[in-house]
Amino acid sequence: KMKCSLKKPMQCELQNIAIKGKAVQSSTFYFQANSAIDNIDTTCTHTKNEINPWWRLDLMDNYYISTVTITNRADCCPERLDGAEIHIGNSLENNGNNNPTCAVITSIPIGASHSYSCPDMEGRYVNIIVPGDRYLTLCEVEVYRGFPGNSRCM
Repeated sequence: KMKCSLKKPMQCELQNIAIKGKAVQSSTFYFQANSAIDNIDTTCTHTKNEINPWWRLDLMDNYYISTVTITNRADCCPERLDGAEIHIGNSLENNGNNNPTCAVITSIPIGASHSYSCPDMEGRYVNIIVPGDRYLTLCEVEVYRGFPGNSRCM
């Protein structure tokens, strides 16, 4: 006789791995880099006005990434994130800004969050850089783990 068992379909709980990481940024204008990974979307990072400001998250290990979610500031100037690039990889060359691009942010409305899919991307570092002479402000950055083959479950 053959024995059979029915298993429940696999369920996955997406986990924000950003909160276990450490963040740095190109400069600080009052508000620290770790404010983007504190799970409080009313605290934000803020760089000085500079050429190509960037923010980098060290996940402390190499992960496949499925999604990066970014929350824009709620008080003013949502256009400051327009054109920002999300990079994921293992290199610290050019402060990590040369890693492969996951997405380019066209715009995120004031106080809103937007998720960007990063299929089959892996790395230890998640960078956000805004090209040009700008400020960079991020109110929350969430990074969700993925698995090879663009699966969110294993």
